[in-house]
Amino acid sequence: MAEPAIGPATGRNERLFMTPPATDAHIRRDTDPTNSNTKRISPAPTTDAERQSADVCTSLNGASEPGPAAPSPETVPAYAADPGDHDAVLGQFLDVHGDWEKWRTWSDDTTHAIHESQTLRVERVHEAYPSESTWTVAAYETPVSDRLWHLTMTGTTPAPVLQTLLGSLADGDVWDTAIGSPATEKTVAQATRALTDAGWQHTVDGRWIRWETAQGDAGVQFDAFAAQQTASVLSTWTLWAGPSINQPTWAMNASAYTPAPLIANLTGELAHGIGTRQQRPQLTSTPPAAAPALPKTRPSPRR
Repeated sequence: MAEPAIGPATGRNERLFMTPPATDAHIRRDTDPTNSNTKRISPAPTTDAERQSADVCTSLNGASEPGPAAPSPETVPAYAADPGDHDAVLGQFLDVHGDWEKWRTWSDDTTHAIHESQTLRVERVHEAYPSESTWTVAAYETPVSDRLWHLTMTGTTPAPVLQTLLGSLADGDVWDTAIGSPATEKTVAQATRALTDAGWQHTVDGRWIRWETAQGDAGVQFDAFAAQQTASVLSTWTLWAGPSINQPTWAMNASAYTPAPLIANLTGELAHGIGTRQQRPQLTSTPPAAAPALPKTRPSPRR
């Protein structure tokens, strides 16, 4: 038998690349009058089952519709607002108040904002869980004396409350409290007047005096015993919001001798301030739609 010829143009074995013969059902004659005897291969007609399968695939893989637009923020009481960007709030405060200076630690984990008198200092810890105390405010009689009072705050504290705190620190009359001035009945009434005016519920439980909203989602607690302990680690004031004071979404704790005007500014923000909160998407209980079943096809008969 003679060897298959190698085409001069392609250098390939022409027999190996020949198109396999087609059946008469798949062949139509060319209408070109100059080449009437030439046969061309035409695809087999699409069956009903194949068309149904293609329609199902198209419906499953069709162009996805754009998702719903993100909901706009809702207006809520200040104590229920989003925390926002605490670092940005601190940066804006330092830009406006030139008598405060910013210091960073060698590891950049903590930022310090120090008043020019060096008797009032703010510490902001960056590498901490939001539920932990990431803010500490401390006041001193002199740059080298013992601490007079301090206040701590979690990283989830709403931005309006943080802004009120920093703004109050910029007012010297607020934090310049006299030495040896513990909380009295008069100063407590001054610090919580906004809560009383707003109709917050007032209760007394032994040494604790509490003010809470009617729905119980925010409150202020005063510890009369801790207020008399100058060296105690107990918190005299606790401001919070969330499910309960023991499981707050955010919390602020202040020691004895914390200036009543400062507490008054904060409670006023809780009682009358407003903020924004991104609306949470509502989960639906409707089960997802089942994918349409593919049509059953019969095997094509052999030809």
